[in-house]
Amino acid sequence: MRRRVAVVVLVVAGLWPVGWATAEKGRSALAPPVGARTPQTVIAGDGPTSTSCSNGPYKAVDGGAPPTMTREPTPRTRGINLTNWFRFPPSRDPDALAGYLSDQALVDLRAAGFDFVRLAVDPAVVSSPAERAVLVSAIRRIQSHGLAVVVSPHPHDWHLETTPGPLRAFWQILGPALRPLDQTRTIPEVLNEPVFPGDPAGWGALQHRLLTDIRQALPDAAVVLTGQDWGSIAGLLALTPEDDRNVLYSFHLYDPVELTSLAAYRPGLDRSALAHLPFPVVDPSRCAAAADMTSDAATGDLMRYYCTLGWDATRLGATIDRAAAWARLHGVCLLAGEFGATAALERPARLAWLKTVRDGLENRGIGWALWGYDDVMGFAIRPPPGLRPKLDPAVLSALGLSVRM
Repeated sequence: MRRRVAVVVLVVAGLWPVGWATAEKGRSALAPPVGARTPQTVIAGDGPTSTSCSNGPYKAVDGGAPPTMTREPTPRTRGINLTNWFRFPPSRDPDALAGYLSDQALVDLRAAGFDFVRLAVDPAVVSSPAERAVLVSAIRRIQSHGLAVVVSPHPHDWHLETTPGPLRAFWQILGPALRPLDQTRTIPEVLNEPVFPGDPAGWGALQHRLLTDIRQALPDAAVVLTGQDWGSIAGLLALTPEDDRNVLYSFHLYDPVELTSLAAYRPGLDRSALAHLPFPVVDPSRCAAAADMTSDAATGDLMRYYCTLGWDATRLGATIDRAAAWARLHGVCLLAGEFGATAALERPARLAWLKTVRDGLENRGIGWALWGYDDVMGFAIRPPPGLRPKLDPAVLSALGLSVRM
């Protein structure tokens, strides 16, 4: 008969703070994460040996007790996407690439209250050993400022539905390169916004193989998984969760895109008119009056259609609730890996939307990452950033953050 050893599994949340009543000074604590379980006494070897949101695989070794964390994990609740550094760098010269973002800029991000960054990486930009070394050094430097790093591949012109080999090769090469880094602060994301139209099973099968590849090199790292259909909530709902407790599931939120991107999916519209769309829609008739400022019929029709939908905090909350319900059903953790609204949108509507989404996520215990630091959907800092780019105080306020600069 196997010896039964009772151990207490401490809440060592990889994405949320330890103890929900303990918040960073001056900020309110988040709700417990969706899917999180209460700290409990378990029997090693007889069932789960880690909380669903823990930051490490606390599985029993040879029937013994799970290992004990030697330090408090870094909470990761509020993130920022670094969108251009390793995706559209102004220069791929190793020195220029290494110096894209200053230490002072990282200090300001941490001081504002961000606790992780999501680093968009085009595999082509780190295809050589020298470029990968710059990436690893950059991640180490970011982590030295108390920020965790989600490493997210953003390939261009890859057709993974038929040719998955390049993505597997990417992780088979990069995974070992990331091994020397702090695994409590290094979070590989399998892929940004997989498409796989109408084929959630096909994406799920590939994601499983990729997770296996990553686990070979990074057995202790939390891994971000996602659904197909561009990482949407619909794609998440179609996904079968992995049998791996040290993962979290990401979705992206830009609803309604007529507002947040000024309907970028449709060419030829009057963007200057779309920029006057309100949020929240309190009075649909007043909202529709904004359509009168354009002479373009298609734009006016789209604006009036938006106004009939009544987008407000309740509707956005219902959208987030679809993901939250899926997470509760499966006992897993969520991350809103991207959300944002174009700076071309009128400022009151933009700030109201950002705050509403942030509130909706935090009220449901879901960590988030704004898209992005150097992108028009977020802080709109022009690349390459200067020594100390100013963070828009109104955007910070909408995110529940602030910084003195």
